[in-house]
Amino acid sequence: MSTQTTIDYRGPQVEKVPLRERFNLRMIFFIGFVALLIGYPVYVMIDMQVTGGVKQLSSGYTEVDLKAMSTFGFDQTNGTIDDIPQKWRELDGKKIVVHGEMWQPEGADDMVENFQLVYSIAKCCFSGPPQIQHFVHAKARDGAKFGNYSGTVEVKGVLHVNVKKEAGAVTSVYQMDVEDVQPVR
Repeated sequence: MSTQTTIDYRGPQVEKVPLRERFNLRMIFFIGFVALLIGYPVYVMIDMQVTGGVKQLSSGYTEVDLKAMSTFGFDQTNGTIDDIPQKWRELDGKKIVVHGEMWQPEGADDMVENFQLVYSIAKCCFSGPPQIQHFVHAKARDGAKFGNYSGTVEVKGVLHVNVKKEAGAVTSVYQMDVEDVQPVR
C-alpha cells in the first residue's frame, strides 16, 4: 500500500522590508522634483482654462493675462469695437494688473511717461507681423514718470477698451492709465 504525502512548498521565505527602509531621502526628493516639473505646467494650463485669463484679486484689481487678451483675430484696418471679444470689452474702465514687457519706441530714456506693453517682445509675433491688439498703449496718470525697465514688469492701472483710428487704420485697441510699474524679479 502506498501512501502519498503532500508537501506544501511556499518558496523561499522573505521578510517584508518596512516602508521607511524602502524609500530614502534621495528618492523622495527625486519624486518631488519630477512632480514639480510636471505638476506646475499642468496647474498653469488648467488655471488658464478655468479662469480664461481673468482673475479677481482681493485688492480690488483684476489680474489679466496679457497674452490671452491679445489672442484673437482682428482686422487691422477696418476693425471695430464689436470685433473685440465680449470678455475683454467688459474690462473697459476696470482697475487691472498685467504682466508684460515695456517697449518705448520713441526713445531709451531712463524714465518714461508713456510706453507700449506687450506680453513678450521676443515671443509675441511668431505667426506674422505684430497685430495692434498685442499692444497696450500705457500712459502715466497725472504726468508721472516710471522707470524704463527691461524684462517683465507688473503694471497696475485702469484699462480702456476702445478702437482708435488714424489715417484710415486702427492705431490702438487697448489703452491704460498707469498707476504703478514695478519690475518682476
